[in-house]
Amino acid sequence: MTSLPALTLNNGVSIPQLGFGVYQVPEEDTTTVTAALRAGYRSIDTAAAYGNEAGVGKAIAGSGIAREELFVTTKVWNTDQGYDATLRAFDESLARLGLDHVDLYLIHWPVPAQDRYLDTWRAIERLTADGRIRAAGVSNFQPAHLRRLLDHSSLVPAVNQIELHPAFQQTELRELHAELGIATEAWSPLARGVVLDDEAITTLAERHGKSPSQIVLRWHLQLGNIVIPKSVTPSRIAENIDVFDFALTDEEMASLASLDRGLRTGPDPDTFN
Repeated sequence: MTSLPALTLNNGVSIPQLGFGVYQVPEEDTTTVTAALRAGYRSIDTAAAYGNEAGVGKAIAGSGIAREELFVTTKVWNTDQGYDATLRAFDESLARLGLDHVDLYLIHWPVPAQDRYLDTWRAIERLTADGRIRAAGVSNFQPAHLRRLLDHSSLVPAVNQIELHPAFQQTELRELHAELGIATEAWSPLARGVVLDDEAITTLAERHGKSPSQIVLRWHLQLGNIVIPKSVTPSRIAENIDVFDFALTDEEMASLASLDRGLRTGPDPDTFN
């Protein structure tokens, strides 16, 4: 079985660098989580908004894998932001997952129009202090959101999970993460497939005897990103974790750096509600 590299977060907690995402995986299809665990994944990323926490919990319970070997992430949704609402939402997520703690809990979006993420973060600070969250983080936070959060809190997010792929490389935000000690986690790491036909990627795939997806995932890993590719196809699930037997050269990494074109495939965090 593949041995997954891990990164140490700013609070000392270790997270597998390659995990399995379940965005848009229907509740009844979370048997894909079982397939991922069998393929060697040990980090599962879900969210209250995905509507599949119970299915993820069922797959975890049936896996026979010790809880301490697994890293489970979930997220508080926009309509549950605020101090008391976040505490309630967390309890509900935990019940659906069938767990007594999560390894990483994220604010799913900053939703600046609501202006509740500071209160939400206070609730997450409490849950962390109570030992119910091993690591606290955010998702889709822009530099201004991060700086404001840190102006009002002593708890630095361990992770910022953001859209990141070769066509949208978020260089400024990644540099800020490095400055602040925040790990970068990439969602939509394959840009929903739109970059996989780029010549720079297909050329490297042919050179290394790998798929375009494997080239892009390897690029993420060598940048130091945490990455959570999603698939419901067992062969793709296995393919996405088979990226540790080759490496890209500095020149090849530079060729992929040139693909950045500011292509955001998801919502804009400054305006998304």
